[in-house]
Amino acid sequence: MAGHDSRNANDYRHRDRIQVRRALVSVSDKTGLEELARALGEAGVEIVSTGSTAKTIAALGVPVTEVSQVTGFPESLDGRVKTLHPKVHAGLLADLRLIDHENQLAELDIRPFELVIVNLYPFVQAIQAGAAGEQAVEQIDIGGPAMVRASAKNHANVAIVVDPARYHDIIAAIADGGTTLKQRRELAASAFAHTARYDTAVAGWFADELDREWRRDAGATTTAESKNPGFGADFELTGSLVNVLRYGENSHQAAALYRDTRKDAIAGLAQARQYGGKEMSYNNYVDADAAVRAAYDHEEPAVAIIKHANPCGIAIATPDSDDPIADAHARAHLCDPLSAFGGVIAANRPVTLAMAQQIGPVFTEVIVAPGYELTALEYLLNKKKDLRILELPANFGRPQREYRQISGGILVQEVDDFDDFNTSNWKLAAGPMADHATLADLAFAWKACRSVKSNAILLAKDGAAVGIGMGQVNRKDSCNLAIDRANTTRAKGSVAASDAFFPFADGLEILISAGIKAVVQPGGSKRDDEIIAAAEAAGLTMYFTGERHFFH
Repeated sequence: MAGHDSRNANDYRHRDRIQVRRALVSVSDKTGLEELARALGEAGVEIVSTGSTAKTIAALGVPVTEVSQVTGFPESLDGRVKTLHPKVHAGLLADLRLIDHENQLAELDIRPFELVIVNLYPFVQAIQAGAAGEQAVEQIDIGGPAMVRASAKNHANVAIVVDPARYHDIIAAIADGGTTLKQRRELAASAFAHTARYDTAVAGWFADELDREWRRDAGATTTAESKNPGFGADFELTGSLVNVLRYGENSHQAAALYRDTRKDAIAGLAQARQYGGKEMSYNNYVDADAAVRAAYDHEEPAVAIIKHANPCGIAIATPDSDDPIADAHARAHLCDPLSAFGGVIAANRPVTLAMAQQIGPVFTEVIVAPGYELTALEYLLNKKKDLRILELPANFGRPQREYRQISGGILVQEVDDFDDFNTSNWKLAAGPMADHATLADLAFAWKACRSVKSNAILLAKDGAAVGIGMGQVNRKDSCNLAIDRANTTRAKGSVAASDAFFPFADGLEILISAGIKAVVQPGGSKRDDEIIAAAEAAGLTMYFTGERHFFH
């Protein structure tokens, strides 16, 4: 006691390995509980538990003490109050490195815990199963997060475990004489991440509920003017480390890949499986994501070839092709074979042997697809040792929001999924109505230009890009670049899509001079009358979509 100890009451003493004498166990997920409880019982650890967890442990024949016996207070308010009591939390928060805390526990007749096993009410699972309103609210855990955070804060004295996957580590540590400080620190970090994700899920649900109420009360329609995008007052991004990359955009920049761990996260490139090739780089991921975006813009079998986040080829398969995805790849490659060297390829259908053999002679950094024929995979693994071969997860989806860091903050926007690809909604602004084949090419070009960096001009013929002008600071340069990439022969008789309106007639006149037969663009320029007049004078078919597709 204090009278026999020369230490100052407020001096810390070092504690590394701590023997587990008393454990608090309260879990919604009973995975691994039987093995854990038996191991604790055999080690002579006193187990304090709650509700169904205590019943489960008792049914195993393992001694267990109900928390109400410790607190002297019954579980109340339908279980809302059971562990929120000084006799629990003092045992969790007492810093036994301090003799003063040790003395206070003795005076209060409270025994400390060295181990806490807690996982939280299954809020996310309940929402996914259809819980709503008060049912959902009742799945918000209060006592659990309080115990987890208290134990994690006091990791110098307490080991906190929130994941059944860590039970074996704890059982082994108890057998070795106790938990180490390093182990407790790692467990504390996991515990704080666990409660952070939990609170983020709850906050996200409330934001969704408020958004739904706004829509219902306002009678909101789906038009851009009346749609409430549901941006809450706060948001959090959470992720788990997948890999530290070799470097970032340049070799002097450090970089890492994190997997999105938010409750509504959609599986994507970060969850892709890599079959072969070198380790993925930062730039590989950026280009692969752009390639997937471009390929998956199309419902038909499609392939996109990307270089520096811009397409150098996009194509869909011809209707009568024997091997649609191989056909789409061959046609995409023809758009700009020079730029395809060292590019990234994405397909929206499984890769066939024929497509793999087409890739064989071309130096390619990455290929990503929803799957691979076995013969195609074997061919690529044998013939392309350095090729990074990625398979998208089966539950692959496209995110609904995009995030971009700026100095001092983050920009958030909905993804560009405006459904203006139905040609029946377009307005014929000039020239004769397009025939079926020309209209199909215009529709393809309009979709494809959405994945091209602004200012974007894309020329297309027979469902394949033949020339792309991208990332220029004026639309004239984009027109000239698209024509140059296509060359005169391929440009003539093709169609063109412009991601935004022509501010002057000069860009359109460049396309007309090259023999473009039809154009699709948003319209909306102050000089639309001049641009329409230029198209009419040339007999050019031109459609307005009413919406642009900037991509910066």
